[in-house]
Amino acid sequence: METTRLMTTGKETALERVYGSTNIDDLTDAYSGWAADYDRETAERGYLLPFFITAFVARHVPRSDGPILDAGCGTGLSGPSLVALGYPEIEGLDMSREMLEVAISRNVYKRLAIGRLGEDLPFHDDYFAAVIASGVFTLGHAPAEGFRELARVTRPGGHVIATVRDSILTSDGFRKIFTELEKTRRWQVIEETKPFRAFALAEPEATVRCFVFRVI
Repeated sequence: METTRLMTTGKETALERVYGSTNIDDLTDAYSGWAADYDRETAERGYLLPFFITAFVARHVPRSDGPILDAGCGTGLSGPSLVALGYPEIEGLDMSREMLEVAISRNVYKRLAIGRLGEDLPFHDDYFAAVIASGVFTLGHAPAEGFRELARVTRPGGHVIATVRDSILTSDGFRKIFTELEKTRRWQVIEETKPFRAFALAEPEATVRCFVFRVI
């Protein structure tokens, strides 16, 4: 989920708890507690990324290529859009069981698994035709090292498509990881957007870039 703050009326909001988390377990608990209201609250703020990223899938990934992983899928907002675009084999991964329970209710994911970006993922090498990650590589969330596993589980010729918060792109090591994976011929950069807003209605300063990599 890509954001930084939310107005409060006196008690801690779900969003404030997310960004007040000091470790991965606290972050997982914060998202689990937010699961029931996540879709409504992010819609009210005009959250774009789960839907925007599917346009890059349509641009780069043939519909017949095979399964797509929605990494950090949360409540599964991207899934229905991908299926509507002609990608029926969608799998999801998230660290919150409660978020995944909402994703299950969408009836579009073939499989959902619990896992954390930055740790070993429960998938075979070279399995997915594409991996997407929207709003996951942001302040205090998944580390740049998570891209190594995303590349591992993507088959040669497949694509890793992800948004990264612009403000941490260099400071948190994302550029370094991208360059390393390119120099070691693990992938090649296909596309990098200019910064754009993560929200249509809130936080104009919360900008991200979308990256498309082709795995070699």
